[in-house]
Amino acid sequence: MRHYTQLTGHQRYQIYALMKAEHNQTKIAAIVCVHKATVNREVRHNRGLKGYRSSAGCGTNGVPNRSAMCYMTGTGFCLSHEWIYQYVLHNKASGGELYRHLRCQRQRRKCYGGYSHRGQLKNTVSINQRPAIIERKARIGDSEVDTVIGKHHRQALVTQPERISMYTLITHIHRRTAAAVRQTIVRLSLVLKRPVPTITSDNGKEFAEHKIISEALNARFYFAHPYASWERGLNENISGLIRQYFPKKMDFSTITKKQVNRVMNKLNRRPRKTLDYRTPHEVLFNSNVVLQN
Repeated sequence: MRHYTQLTGHQRYQIYALMKAEHNQTKIAAIVCVHKATVNREVRHNRGLKGYRSSAGCGTNGVPNRSAMCYMTGTGFCLSHEWIYQYVLHNKASGGELYRHLRCQRQRRKCYGGYSHRGQLKNTVSINQRPAIIERKARIGDSEVDTVIGKHHRQALVTQPERISMYTLITHIHRRTAAAVRQTIVRLSLVLKRPVPTITSDNGKEFAEHKIISEALNARFYFAHPYASWERGLNENISGLIRQYFPKKMDFSTITKKQVNRVMNKLNRRPRKTLDYRTPHEVLFNSNVVLQN
């Protein structure tokens, strides 16, 4: 007779943290020391609109449980970034000032489990169908696209990072319409004079003209799952860096092309740990050419 043992809160958070780190379910099962079918069942049964969510992780008085917020890496235990954020937020609620050392100093975390009223885009192709070569990062050219929105959602920046080099093109648009975004993506994709085999975005309405973009660039356009920001981790990272220069409450109507180009060149010449401390510019070009969009 088979006996089923329920996953502990610690194991659930291990699964959550390892999924955020983009490990597959087979590897997660080996680390958590359970059968891979258990991981698959856990993920299926506890998957919301924004992906798998673990309810474990909080101890008494709202302070995160340290043991539940750690996971194995193969060389020992690592403290999850989520535990750090929770600890800092608890400290802030108690009158502490640790939050002032955060890069964004945001006052609230995202609310998970909500429902989007933005509607569905037509004729989209899921990221599930994206070729495996993209995940292996075995070629230059595959990119992600996103928009960084200004005050009152009136204007925006269109960002397009290349996945291997992290080289990012940025431009300012006065209206965040599907037509404006389509024209901008096509123009940005032609700046580097390199093929763009694939483009990946979120499900924002501004990408409604994705079919036209695909035809204009001879590229395949893929969409991440709703609320699965980790599927476009590069875009999320780039947007966070851009917010250091253009914060959420900033009126984007005051932004100049010179400012945008300055920020773009700063980011593309910033050494990255994931690139062995080379800059995106060095990885993509290995030259001193400064592109102007």
